[in-house]
Amino acid sequence: MVDADLGRGGPRPAVSTSIFRHRILGAAFPEATTKGLRRVTRNVVVVVGAAFALAIVGMALFAGVLAPHPPDEQNFDLIEARPSAQAFFGTDRFGRDVLSRVIYGARVSLYVAVLSIGLAMVAGGGLGLTAGYAGGAWDNGINRVMDVFFSIPGLLLAVGIAAMRGPGVNSAVVAITIVYTPLFVRVMRAPVLAEREKDYVEAVRALGAPRLVIALKHVLPNVISPFVVQGTVAFSQAILIEASLSYLGLSAQPPTPSWGNMLNEGRTYLETAPWISVFPGVAIMIAVLAFNLIGDGLRDLLDPMHSSVTAAAERAGA
Repeated sequence: MVDADLGRGGPRPAVSTSIFRHRILGAAFPEATTKGLRRVTRNVVVVVGAAFALAIVGMALFAGVLAPHPPDEQNFDLIEARPSAQAFFGTDRFGRDVLSRVIYGARVSLYVAVLSIGLAMVAGGGLGLTAGYAGGAWDNGINRVMDVFFSIPGLLLAVGIAAMRGPGVNSAVVAITIVYTPLFVRVMRAPVLAEREKDYVEAVRALGAPRLVIALKHVLPNVISPFVVQGTVAFSQAILIEASLSYLGLSAQPPTPSWGNMLNEGRTYLETAPWISVFPGVAIMIAVLAFNLIGDGLRDLLDPMHSSVTAAAERAGA
């Protein structure tokens, strides 16, 4: 469950930090964006990933309707029952329906991932934009602080922060936010450093526009694409880290269902009742894979340089 990147001194950017000279909605390059969108929709793998992601989100939003039983309802006539018509995913040691708990567990995973990555993108984007555009002491100071966080393996840092705060969902949110903020600082800073030297920025600056207006209105829209793609990739990894923290007892606490603590509860029953752990493990795998595939699709859509290379490779292969 440990991300390989997290074990090597923290997460690393999953996308190139080269300059993307079009706005996120394709205002500057509508033709390239349209071609990228067509290519994404023709990619069966990306479409399947998006379908699974939508299914997981819908499952979390409508858990009360989709779950056949309340997640804490116990049926002592079906203790560790095998998957059957009465319980499609079987039951656990307390007779609780595993399917219902997997459905409700999606709420915890998505809540932690959305909130933590959202906060990390806001904090990291702001610091990265400041470091890249202001430069000088601001750049040096922010980078040295981020280097400290990068020197600690990501999962170890998350475990330490969550342990210091005490077990709980909000502890997981804080831990994942701190782990991924330095990553978003780097992803934002690098293209801003190059973008601020462009002629159009110099022209706007010569017209007397305030630095804050230049950074937010003119520079930010042209560097946001890799930031968005990285956010999607980080979202999938946040689900994985939350499951790891939950497995270690540092996130959602029983009886609140989460995929990680369901894995923990079922680890001693792998020989007699493997379905207790198998189904939440499959849910984690599908969620991480789905959002990674969406990240690949967004990269094709928002990165014209990558799209051109991909299209050329497809034509060569044909």
